[in-house]
Amino acid sequence: MSGLTLAGVSAAYRDATVLHEVDLAARPGELLVVLGPSGAGKSTVLRVVAGLEPATTGRVHIAGRDVTDLRPGLRNVSMVFQSYALFPHLSVAENIAFGLEVRDVPRRTARERARAAAETVGCAGLLGRRPGQLSGGERQRVALARALVREPDVFLLDEPLSNLDLTLRVEMRAELRALHDRLGATMVHVTHDQTEALVLADRIAVLRDGRVEQVGTPEQIWRTPASTFVARFVGSPAMNLLPADAAVCRTGDAPPLPEQPLEVGFRPEAVTLDAAEGTPATVDRVEVIGEDAYAYLTLAAGHRVVARVPAARRPARDESVRVGVRWADAHLFHADSGRRYVP
Repeated sequence: MSGLTLAGVSAAYRDATVLHEVDLAARPGELLVVLGPSGAGKSTVLRVVAGLEPATTGRVHIAGRDVTDLRPGLRNVSMVFQSYALFPHLSVAENIAFGLEVRDVPRRTARERARAAAETVGCAGLLGRRPGQLSGGERQRVALARALVREPDVFLLDEPLSNLDLTLRVEMRAELRALHDRLGATMVHVTHDQTEALVLADRIAVLRDGRVEQVGTPEQIWRTPASTFVARFVGSPAMNLLPADAAVCRTGDAPPLPEQPLEVGFRPEAVTLDAAEGTPATVDRVEVIGEDAYAYLTLAAGHRVVARVPAARRPARDESVRVGVRWADAHLFHADSGRRYVP
């Protein structure tokens, strides 16, 4: 199996540096998700790996080979784009086989491999159609088959599900994860959707402004965010963040705070509204989502907090409540850098 390593990779457009000395690795057979907001540099990572953009510093290794100076066709990667990039005048079979035929693979062999790839992703019944006759989900399967047929060392997936409606996106998300597990392939999947990242990934790399903010398993990213940026970006609603010395009731074993500027972070599920000696707060609004409700609160000192509560026991708007925070589920961050505080 093949892996991917970026060592100190930077990339620039004109005078703007987009990637800043990125160190990142996808282990052999791993599904690595690169997560971040628009402009974080996610797609640029893929384009540098594929050879579509040059690295201004650093090296790129694929399957143990230094490919930094190789043109795209020699890197043995396959890329699935957000737009699918299918040829409208070619049939599905011809689209899938196209990359093989331009590499002088005999047509019969190329068509046989195209059919096998189509069967793997569930679009073998579409081989005679053209892209204009396909739904979004069907086009996505064809794009995956076209990437699969080349038997690459690394699959690069650039927001491949973002053009699908919610129901189909959830379905294709599950199919993509199942496909990865069957193939045991190395995949790098770019998305801005934190739910997609948490569901799909073996590990997640969170990017911010062209820098790697944190790399870890979905559980590590969720439970131990390395910075306030990760804490805010992963989670909906986002993690609550307050000055650590804010007058909010801390329940459980709450040790003394160190004498330095810190922020405390806690997810909505760590907030209790039945603390006997809790901090006074007013309910601004309540959002009900199935069995859960999110209460948006303003503390007496003016800080805003979101609490997750059972919908059946939700407070009313403008109700006065008392707020507590389970300290065992809280996180401390340096107020100046935003990085996680380690005692």
